[in-house]
Amino acid sequence: MKNLFLKNRLQVLVFLFCITFSMNKSIMAQELKTDVYETSASGNSLKKITTFSEAKNAAVVTLNPTEKFQTITGFGGSFTEASASLLNRLSAANRKKILEAYFSEKGAKYSLTRTHIASCDFSLSNYTYAKVENDLELKHFTIEDDQSDLIPMILEAKAISKEGFNIIASPWTSPPWMKDNKKYVGGKLLPEFNDTFALYFSKYLEAYKKQGIAIWGVTVINEPHGNGNNWESTLFSPKEMTDFVQNHLGPKLEKDGWGKVKILGYDQNRAGLPEWVDEMFKDEKSSKYFAGTAIHWYESTYDYLPDALQYAHKKAPNKYLIQTEACVDSEIPHWNDDAWYWKKEATDWGWDWASEKDKHLHPKYAPVNRYATDIIGCLNNWVDGWVDWNMVLDKQGGPNWFKNWCVAPVIVDPEKDEVYFTPLYYTMAHFSKFMRPGAVKIGCQITNKDLMATAVKNPDGSTAVVIFNPTDQEIAIEINQNNKKVTISINAKALQTIVIKP
Repeated sequence: MKNLFLKNRLQVLVFLFCITFSMNKSIMAQELKTDVYETSASGNSLKKITTFSEAKNAAVVTLNPTEKFQTITGFGGSFTEASASLLNRLSAANRKKILEAYFSEKGAKYSLTRTHIASCDFSLSNYTYAKVENDLELKHFTIEDDQSDLIPMILEAKAISKEGFNIIASPWTSPPWMKDNKKYVGGKLLPEFNDTFALYFSKYLEAYKKQGIAIWGVTVINEPHGNGNNWESTLFSPKEMTDFVQNHLGPKLEKDGWGKVKILGYDQNRAGLPEWVDEMFKDEKSSKYFAGTAIHWYESTYDYLPDALQYAHKKAPNKYLIQTEACVDSEIPHWNDDAWYWKKEATDWGWDWASEKDKHLHPKYAPVNRYATDIIGCLNNWVDGWVDWNMVLDKQGGPNWFKNWCVAPVIVDPEKDEVYFTPLYYTMAHFSKFMRPGAVKIGCQITNKDLMATAVKNPDGSTAVVIFNPTDQEIAIEINQNNKKVTISINAKALQTIVIKP
């Protein structure tokens, strides 16, 4: 009887062991379910990767979902007259192909965009919405210049986007007659036109609303330091802009029913951030109407300036900090040459003129490296939105009335009706497609100092991790989250997004 009892007990224990082993094996199989996408110099373009090299000396990425930082506003590019005019010259099929690539569920799913209020350097000519001088009530305000290109592009993108996207609108200049030099380029807004310029914003918001386009936010002026008096600009000091927003623009938009439209201050290079946020967020009155700060990456190609970004966040921790413009500038894009975008041939705009002692501030860089490094660096330092410049340019890097050539993620040849999706398009998609509005930046540490990594927890419960490997070596990666892990590998010169399923 005793032997039978022991035998039955042994059978039960074996059965329980088998059940436990089976359950553990099942749990192990479910650990960190991932989808991995890669863009690489070797030819991958947001390709889903399912096989990985054997792990050796893996770099360890540790995720901490309980360590929370900024909430993501979005990623995207800009609607410009240059881009819209090029789409008008393409076949309907290629026009649709490009807009779907940017805005559809199968594409990059852009969620945050920008456009210009009246003309900018990437317009075909200078124009203003207030064409009649000294029209203080702006009775003759008109957006007719946008009707044939810019507005149709935005509306078509809206029709394609399932989740929608927000738009930030920026004037490059006030109407020339409101400035001391009466020109599109340079000059300052005359004090007697403060209220009229504030009305200009309100009129714009209303006109675009009538076209079916809601504007999420505005910046006061693009690049208030100017741009060397080359194209449209209006100069503001930090105090002048803050006073204008506090006493004119903010109250006017609030009075006219536009109180929910976000006003972003500054809108220029990060090196100037401390001076501007000190003035904008000096006290409750000065900061009341500012929803946040807009920044550009120019003059900072050697670094993403984390100290300046950290300073801006600490000065206004509950305000937006959004990168509103970036591009590879002063370069003509290379056509159908993916390799060029991974080489240090696209130079910083200052490379040509920088003195030898300052040359290190303006290094040559690979375009993909610059984008990947900057976006990851920004996300790791409180930036909540990142917007690229032109979505579409031609083989010359235009059109641009000033001939200020730049590179865009999508290049077209309108004469031949051809389209080229550069590696920069896929670089942007690694973030925009997988890091959605409302996501929260979480703790993310990586042990290999040659690599960069960042991570967010999305509203749907998934975690998106982006890793950049600029080295010439393939590297194994071990990702740890909540005591679960997965081991993969990343190719040399590659950008990878790992989506960890909830």
